[in-house]
Amino acid sequence: MPKRPSTPKRPAPSRKTRAARTPDAPAFKATGVLPGKEEVLAFIASQGGKVSKRDIARAFGLGSGQKIELKALLRDLKDEGAVEGGRRRMHVPGSLPSVVLVDVTGRDGDGELLAVPTEWDSEEHGDAPVILLHVPDKLRGPAPGLSDRILVRVEPNDPAPGIGYTGRVIKVLEKARKQQLGVFRKAPSGSSGGGRIIPIDKKNLGRELQVPPGAENGAEDGDLVSVEMMHQRVFGLPTARVKERLGSLATEKAISLVAIHAHGIPNAFPAKVIAEAEAARPATAKGREDWRTLPLVTIDPPDAKDHDDAVHAVPDDDPDNAGGFIVTVAIADVAAYVRPGSALDREALLRGNSVYFPDRVVPMLPERISNDLCSLRPQEDRAALAVRMVIGKDGRKRSHSFHRILMRSAAKLAYAQAQAAIDGVSDDTTAPLLESVLRPLYAAYACVKQARDARQPLELDLPERKILLKEDGTVDRVIVPPRLDAHRLIEEFMILANVAAAETLEQKKVPLIFRVHDGPTLAKLSALREFLATLDISLPKTDQVRPSHFNRILGMVDGGDSAPLVNQVILRSQSQAEYSSENYGHFGLNLRRYAHFTSPIRRYADLVVHRGLLRTLGADGDALPETATVETLAEISADISATERRAMAAERETVDRLIAHHLAEQIGAVFQGRITGATRAGLFVALDETGADGFVPAASLGQDYYRFDETRQALVGDRTGEMHRIGDRVEVKLVEAAPVAGALRFELLSEGSYLGRGKSAKGRGAERPASKAAKARAGFAKRTAGRAPRKGR
Repeated sequence: MPKRPSTPKRPAPSRKTRAARTPDAPAFKATGVLPGKEEVLAFIASQGGKVSKRDIARAFGLGSGQKIELKALLRDLKDEGAVEGGRRRMHVPGSLPSVVLVDVTGRDGDGELLAVPTEWDSEEHGDAPVILLHVPDKLRGPAPGLSDRILVRVEPNDPAPGIGYTGRVIKVLEKARKQQLGVFRKAPSGSSGGGRIIPIDKKNLGRELQVPPGAENGAEDGDLVSVEMMHQRVFGLPTARVKERLGSLATEKAISLVAIHAHGIPNAFPAKVIAEAEAARPATAKGREDWRTLPLVTIDPPDAKDHDDAVHAVPDDDPDNAGGFIVTVAIADVAAYVRPGSALDREALLRGNSVYFPDRVVPMLPERISNDLCSLRPQEDRAALAVRMVIGKDGRKRSHSFHRILMRSAAKLAYAQAQAAIDGVSDDTTAPLLESVLRPLYAAYACVKQARDARQPLELDLPERKILLKEDGTVDRVIVPPRLDAHRLIEEFMILANVAAAETLEQKKVPLIFRVHDGPTLAKLSALREFLATLDISLPKTDQVRPSHFNRILGMVDGGDSAPLVNQVILRSQSQAEYSSENYGHFGLNLRRYAHFTSPIRRYADLVVHRGLLRTLGADGDALPETATVETLAEISADISATERRAMAAERETVDRLIAHHLAEQIGAVFQGRITGATRAGLFVALDETGADGFVPAASLGQDYYRFDETRQALVGDRTGEMHRIGDRVEVKLVEAAPVAGALRFELLSEGSYLGRGKSAKGRGAERPASKAAKARAGFAKRTAGRAPRKGR
């Protein structure tokens, strides 16, 4: 980055400095007088993005009668775009939270490290703020350097040229990988040696590197390698030396290796971690309630290797709860084996979560824990943490209690197997359980579904595809598994258990990690409102939008041609769910408090929640330590939110590469698909059969210049007014496949529609609008052209 002006070195913010920005500071005296907008904005900015209306009222000493005026003032600030967020979490647009992930980008004139936030919406907030880093003397772990990813605690900086924040380094999360990755291709036989490096990144397609003879370092054709750049020649391809062989990609079965190494996902457990796992012994009934006679069952996908949740339901025999149910959810007691501060614990935090590829799983915990001691196998004693929930006739949870138990699963069932039994086709496993176990489970689900329907969580219709592989690891076919009531039953019971966990810990004042999901920002709502207007659909003009508002719109288009389009655009308007030690609710589920509790085998957040619950039960040794505070959990939350996003990216890229391999021999084939994205560069198209994503460059669309119309989410021709928009059904031809990078390039064969003219007739020039109208439309396209939306939100 360009060299910045020299700035004086500053010590790390002290406790006294931080205290000066609390609501009791002199700058915000509790005068009892309604503050002006500037004072409110200054206060919100000083609090690091975690301010509620109550905080503001307390800071300025406002009475109950003035809160109505304050609410109106805040509404005005939101309408003006000066404040974002909900009632419990307001912040100034473009401000940073107190703890944030950053990437080190350079140094200032004094040699101090400078960083920018890892995630920053430059489309909404402009350039990312620069953070001047302070490295404490007693920092644990490696010191940060250029290009590292680190966790920092930030505060607004005193006025200085180009510096927005001062940040104190908490931990280096990811050391910069100075290497480039690619696939080695040997030079043709008869040559003196050497070869080429094919890049694995879509962004670097076509930018091959040359490996001179003697620089192969033993690499064989098809190996995934890391390389380091060599002295560049004036002409020809850039040259590189093979630094390390990372594995052979001779078969598709190893394709996930690319994503594992590209994203730095730890995939080998240290010897100390393995030794600790192997030394673990099965739990006994000591200190546990004996629930081994309760016929709990696991219901999972047919290929699941670990089974960490079991369920049971029975009608409530309490006369005061006639028509209600007792629902029990038991979760493997991972905390009994993964103690705080142990080698297993440190490795689990480093990984954050398991990563699931079509051909393998990179687990958070070794198999001795995940697939053995904590897998709730049928007819085997297993330690578990269970929640017993009393459900009323209306489907609402009346009460709940947590118990540390020893259980014995009655059966291991697959979703389709359980559903078939309910539908009248039982087998040897389900027949004995049908009346005593399965029917009560489905009856309880029908009961809780009433409350779910009344709650109205966001109901997006986004089919999930699954890749089925052959024995050799190649793609067999891609399917969309049916959504059964068995899936919905488990999903709803898990949500109930997660809510119960959050409620218990909040009530007992035990710190925890919440699963939170903020509502859409005002900017996204405004863009969505404009887009829906092009379909003659209205969205209420309020910043207090609810999932039910979106569900009403989804219901209006359900079954119509525009349904996939509207589902996609509403999805893109949503914020991303994350982990946080501060609770601001879960918008998508429409829940006030929610925490992940049900998968401690594969998510570190759930393990933290388990330990908190054990503290409430008086457990010792494996409960949440007293040293765990909201501040320390904020750091963990930021860390595991990052590993979750890393896993999602790796999984998505692996699927792209597998599909590209599968289609590489079908160049020239024609496919049916749907436009899923539009940018100034071109169109993204997803194929119906496989769900594969490919790109159609704007330059290949025809004899016109196409501009991006942000309002319509479309590319519109300047001269013809021809429009290609998200959701359109299209026919495309595959013209290029790059399996290593997982990239596909298509040629669009379908006609677009014309602004104000509906679907076009045969031939793009057959029914072009009149010249005057074309100019008017072209002018509109120019005025409304904007930035492309980011993928993967």
